Amino acid sequence: MSQKVLLNAKEVNIALHRLSCQLMENHNTFQNTVLIGIQPRGIYLADRIKTILEDEYKIKNIQLGYLDITFFRDDFRRGEKPLEASKTSIDFLVEDKKIVFIDDVLYTGRSIRAALTAIQSFGRPSEIELLTLIDRRFSRHLPIQPDYRGRQVDAINNEKVKVCWKQNDGEDGVFLIKS
Repeated sequence: MSQKVLLNAKEVNIALHRLSCQLMENHNTFQNTVLIGIQPRGIYLADRIKTILEDEYKIKNIQLGYLDITFFRDDFRRGEKPLEASKTSIDFLVEDKKIVFIDDVLYTGRSIRAALTAIQSFGRPSEIELLTLIDRRFSRHLPIQPDYRGRQVDAINNEKVKVCWKQNDGEDGVFLIKS
């Protein structure tokens, strides 16, 4: 198994700042916009984006929630091991809000489809956008595209993209793993 560095820590940081700036251009004060990190790995990206927006760009009162999609996936009964759901934490109204879904890797699009279904339990947003750090553009099963992407990666099916976060994995980085 070989591993190639797609983004090192410095490049991840640059991508996070660029994504934050793009969000600011479209949402200005975030008064009617909420960020939703998709469990499990999208929450690390969502936390980092929120921190950059608040600490470096002085945007106040950004609402951030976490959405578990485990039981909304179309493949949740296909595995042999028991499912372990993550916690959904949305303590604000999404009705008539602009939502930015945040996930680390956009692969087949099935996680985003599940998130679209899951968020309906919380109300009807006025608009939904998608932010991903990595877009695996040739692997889509559904017609879903990101509005904001850190990097596009042309990975074939036997290759895996692994995103590491310093708060969880000890280092920031994105790696292409060939089996």
